[in-house]
Amino acid sequence: MHGCKAGSNLGIFLELFRKILEARRIGWKADGSSEGKDAAMAECEESPAARAMALDCAHLTRVFHGKRAVDDVSLALAPGDIYGLVGRNGAGKSTLLKLIAGYLAPTGGTVAVCGETLRPCQTSARIGCLIEHPAVNPALTGFENVMVRALAQGLPDPKASVAEVMEAVGLREAGRDRAKGYSLGMKQRLGLALALIGHPDVLLLDEPFNGLDPEGVRLVRRLLENLATQRECAVLVSSHVLDQLERLVDRYGILREGRLVAQMTAEEVEEACRDYLCVETPEAPRALAVLESAFPDASFTMMPDDAIRLSGVDASEVGRVLLAAEVPVSGLYTHARDIEDYFIGLMGGTSLVRSCSTECTVKGGEGNA
Repeated sequence: MHGCKAGSNLGIFLELFRKILEARRIGWKADGSSEGKDAAMAECEESPAARAMALDCAHLTRVFHGKRAVDDVSLALAPGDIYGLVGRNGAGKSTLLKLIAGYLAPTGGTVAVCGETLRPCQTSARIGCLIEHPAVNPALTGFENVMVRALAQGLPDPKASVAEVMEAVGLREAGRDRAKGYSLGMKQRLGLALALIGHPDVLLLDEPFNGLDPEGVRLVRRLLENLATQRECAVLVSSHVLDQLERLVDRYGILREGRLVAQMTAEEVEEACRDYLCVETPEAPRALAVLESAFPDASFTMMPDDAIRLSGVDASEVGRVLLAAEVPVSGLYTHARDIEDYFIGLMGGTSLVRSCSTECTVKGGEGNA
């Protein structure tokens, strides 16, 4: 009974979407492919701009009731980039993704995908989206939900395409069950399958790790890595799970009150979060000269407040050298900051720096550690 009913539902949706595609004059062919879509993709692939940049957003702005939810945001992703979007709740992350996807019309600015500038609220077959809650019909099976999307896109072999993405997200067996019985994590996987159908060139993901167990998180992370490296899919992912972003992304963008306040590479973030030794002294120039002479291979930075930052040296050795040179020291401590603390500071929150202190005062050759 269950199988007959499911088959009936699928048949209805197949016929419905064939009629929709015919009505839109997409050019549905007997094998299920779409002439219009194929031609657009071929044109995009031939464009030099398409090869250079998968996604290019310029000065995107969206105003709600006089408030700028997204304020003059510009960012670009090359093929294979994985870009992490970070911000507090209400910073504008989901709104930005909706503007790019064509779900909302921008107040100003443009979105280009593979060199093609999209009209306001224009969706693109080259973009796959999972924004906020997955668009799932609970009355259909997981397989049928994705099949509807495959038919709407006019894929030449929709059944094989659906089977491929269901396997990729770990729902091969569960795809036979109705979506109304899915857990939160299974619905999240199904939403990802919907985003992946049709091999998009750009993937927009809003909190893709929500509701996933550790195995699911690892599966999704590896899937995104493979899409970027093997298919050169550009991935723009918004998430509060910073430890997963740290393992995944190449670049970061920080949204604060609708503005993109910082963009940096993963290497730059790693450098900014690196532990360093801080020396505070009233005789900073002399202290710096003594330390540079004693530790020629160390890295030194003189800060505006005359504190000296250095890395690659043990704190006890620094204290010993300064003590021997009779340099007065008011503070000597290790500054430690993780990625969470760093981003909280950029997002406008209170930054909590963990200090493993070796506080000391060294005056005239006397020291208290």
